[in-house]
Amino acid sequence: MAHVTGAGASVCEEAADMLKASLEGRLRNTRLPVANSMGPVYETIVNAIQAVEHLLAQESAIELRIIREAEPMLPLKPRRGTPALEYITDFEIVDNGVGFTDPNMESFRTLDSLYKADLGGRGVGRLLWLKAFERARVSSRFVDENGALMERDFQWNPTDGVVESELRRASGDAGTSVRLESFKSEYRAAAPKTAAAIANGLLEHCLFYFVRPGGAPRITVIDGPDRIEMAQLYDDYMVASSQVETVGVAGRNFDLTHIKLKSSAQQRPFIAWCASNRVVEETPIVGKIPGLHGRVRDDDADFLYACYVTSDYFDENVRPERIGFDIPHSGDELLAQLGPSMSSIEDAVLEAAKKYLDPYLTSVRAAARERVAKYVSHQAVRYRPIMRYVESEDLAVDPDISDKDLEVLLHQKYYELERAVIAEGHEILRLNDDEAVADYQSRIATYLQKVDDIKKSDLANYVSHRKVVLEILARAIERGADGAYKREELIHQMIVPMRKTSDEFNVADCNLWLVDERLAFHNFLASDRPLASMPIITCSDGSRPDICVLDVMDEPLLVGEKSPPATLTIVEFKRPMRQDLGDDEDPIEQSLSYLRKIRESKVTMANGRPIPNANDIPGFCYIIADLTPKMVRCCENADFRPTPDGMGFFRFHDRYKAYIEVMSYDAMLKLANARNRAFFSRLGLPTD
Repeated sequence: MAHVTGAGASVCEEAADMLKASLEGRLRNTRLPVANSMGPVYETIVNAIQAVEHLLAQESAIELRIIREAEPMLPLKPRRGTPALEYITDFEIVDNGVGFTDPNMESFRTLDSLYKADLGGRGVGRLLWLKAFERARVSSRFVDENGALMERDFQWNPTDGVVESELRRASGDAGTSVRLESFKSEYRAAAPKTAAAIANGLLEHCLFYFVRPGGAPRITVIDGPDRIEMAQLYDDYMVASSQVETVGVAGRNFDLTHIKLKSSAQQRPFIAWCASNRVVEETPIVGKIPGLHGRVRDDDADFLYACYVTSDYFDENVRPERIGFDIPHSGDELLAQLGPSMSSIEDAVLEAAKKYLDPYLTSVRAAARERVAKYVSHQAVRYRPIMRYVESEDLAVDPDISDKDLEVLLHQKYYELERAVIAEGHEILRLNDDEAVADYQSRIATYLQKVDDIKKSDLANYVSHRKVVLEILARAIERGADGAYKREELIHQMIVPMRKTSDEFNVADCNLWLVDERLAFHNFLASDRPLASMPIITCSDGSRPDICVLDVMDEPLLVGEKSPPATLTIVEFKRPMRQDLGDDEDPIEQSLSYLRKIRESKVTMANGRPIPNANDIPGFCYIIADLTPKMVRCCENADFRPTPDGMGFFRFHDRYKAYIEVMSYDAMLKLANARNRAFFSRLGLPTD
């Protein structure tokens, strides 16, 4: 029951009884999630801001005082190295604003009051007090209609409603103290525990009051002897001034404020959806903008991106408790007539945020591409066939992504592509009425190429494929019925497509493992291409190595021992059992000549990035040729040593910093069979 005096006491008592009769039910129907436990406190600060601005006090000031449990027997468990903190029991918000004038008090007594609707008031703020606290005590001084300074005190609780003391004259200045008492345990447990965390949350909730022209009044958070000035916190919080733009969605305007933050409670980029200059909801946007994974690098420092969105549309549709919007997530044509959906608004905001962040994310996206390319080249070759079908934005990963997470992502893209191909296969064989035969054939060829790329990633098929390749190679090096041997181009084509680079074919199409398993992992490979056409060097020479491979490495071989930054590999083929090598056709000298020309041409990575000590890149030269007398004489003249099996020669050339190996076709076939025998056996394939 409210306590008032004067001629209108009976009327006021009747009104109070009506309020009391509906208060318990109204509280029951009012929602306040525990995650929003500080909402009533922060909303009281917003009310205080409006109060001091209404009075236009020159030295406006607001204090948020944190009151903790007086008894030391129930301290919070301290973190290591920090003193114990007592439980927070109360909050007191003090301002020197206009105070609880008669109109303000009448509005307080009226549920769902429209008194402050033009300021975004929903008439339910004091209900939230009683959701998170047992009661509230208010003491306020104000100037009445006669110009006299008056003071009123009242208590607000769910049992008695408003319990007001008698008005009395006061001295001093106008202002209000609101004390929220007995923080309920479920909300207290979810609330921040330190003054710093509470101040950070307050800043995020009221950030627009600081960003707007003129800024916010002086606000101080007080926790015992500790004081936090919100203006200083704002200066520490911001990296740079905000940037504002407006986007339109379905006939409604939305104002976006792009902000660079030094820190945030979330520590993740987010969109803050606001109504009446208050944050209502926050949406994390990691993964929603290609290249945005956390903090972003500016010219001056790292920053956290935040976008605050306001609109009359949000003000009209915010829920009374300010914990969400009555806006459909996605809308059909009928709902679209009522206003845009949240999904369409979010899409427009994300597109604007993407444009704003684009200058800062260019380097991140480049690093992401390099990370994916390196992983695919060195650890997950099976995905190389599908890379051409994956959108670049889908691979804008965090450059620090773990191998595990990157493998999961690539496998997901592989699965999505495979599923799309299966669905496409049901429609692809149908010839459209207005489709030319050539177009139909092209469409079929494209589809079959995609299918081929996917299926070649299957390990069992790949191992079986190796077995078939070895059998074909065994026949290719035999003498034909006409007494002649196959030309080296046939064997070259079997190992790697000719006149192409690694960007023009799939590793799965190649059989580089016949020479050396490591050749499948490379930064750049050219097959029968002129030196002048290779992007890794600047050279006008038209000579053509059979195979040239650049492999860039960045991991140590042994603990405490760094590997070379890169290696160059040259592979040369000679026709099986060729007997007519001329005096000027020494394949060893030919390979070393290619190696020298490449080194002298300032080798870079395929993407143009420099390689340290490019002139000294270690080299590997493989000459695949039968050991004819002429070939053996070339090896002996160059001081080569025979391999233990007698099927080849080898040497490390100190002056060229190159390991050179002459390998017969029989040796290549024998060694490749030995390396794959365990896989063949596992699949039940013959190993003889």
